[in-house]
Amino acid sequence: MNVEFEYRARIDAMSTIERVRRAEELFHWSRDYLARAILAARGPMPDDRLKWEVALRQYGSDPAARELIDELRTRASR
Repeated sequence: MNVEFEYRARIDAMSTIERVRRAEELFHWSRDYLARAILAARGPMPDDRLKWEVALRQYGSDPAARELIDELRTRASR
């Protein structure tokens, strides 16, 4: 059995809704993983700060996204 072939067959058998749900679940899993990694490295922090740290970890390599995140974080702290 070829694992790649079996994987593709199962993905192809999914409906559009199932594929979108799967993508959403993977996105949430990756965000939760990042949050756990940040907390393990930096220790406990308020949920609001953790939210911004996760956003920076996900999108911070893009200068425009980093600027927007920083701006939104500044606004939220006022």
